[in-house]
Amino acid sequence: MAAAIAELRLTLGEDAVLLDSREVNGMVEVTAAIPAQEDEPWEILPDAPASLPFAPLPDAPLLLLGQAGAGKTTAVVKLATRHKGAAVAPLVITTDAARLDHLAACMRALGLGFVVAANATALRKALSRAMPGQQVIIDTPACNPFDHAQARALLPLIAQAAPVLVQPAGLCADEAREEALAFHAMGVRHLLVTRADIARRGASVLAAARAGLALTEAGTADALQPLSAAWLAARWKDVSWT
Repeated sequence: MAAAIAELRLTLGEDAVLLDSREVNGMVEVTAAIPAQEDEPWEILPDAPASLPFAPLPDAPLLLLGQAGAGKTTAVVKLATRHKGAAVAPLVITTDAARLDHLAACMRALGLGFVVAANATALRKALSRAMPGQQVIIDTPACNPFDHAQARALLPLIAQAAPVLVQPAGLCADEAREEALAFHAMGVRHLLVTRADIARRGASVLAAARAGLALTEAGTADALQPLSAAWLAARWKDVSWT
């Protein structure tokens, strides 16, 4: 039996748990398991960027998605501000015809107009008017990905642009992961993190990344910042990762 335990530890590691054992034809058969490590903190090291998936925002029309209060419209405005000085001003579109006040006020302050596309057909027509090299940024209504009707309503929009999940930092890690998985199932592959300058916990960002979303940018009070392992380690050196 001692030899079987030694083989178990050698094969599965010191954390393996022996669940059952029995003698079969003169040999010892053991059943074991490796404890889940979901409750362990995840460390980000500046010299190990490959430990998390990082990527720039897609070079395509950007469709910003997320739940209510995630910061989608604010992220749209910050992206529009970034591209305002380009040779061709950005094309800003909203598919949230019921909530225009905030976006309208911000676009007015930037000296930019925007287009309202209330459904997938209108969005297709709006996208067809984009000029070569023009950055297209699309705001969307709040979506609870666990509400099948809301999720289905977004699919025709996702099919026309590069979807990016907007998710605030500081969420419960399990909640962030479940939300990321739900949006991943809808075709989303990129994550834009908001409230990165005020969050006191960073586990939600790691959980969303582990769900299959590439980390693109972090939103702060002032602007958007491309995400990297070095930036996270430096900016969030005092943040809890649990």
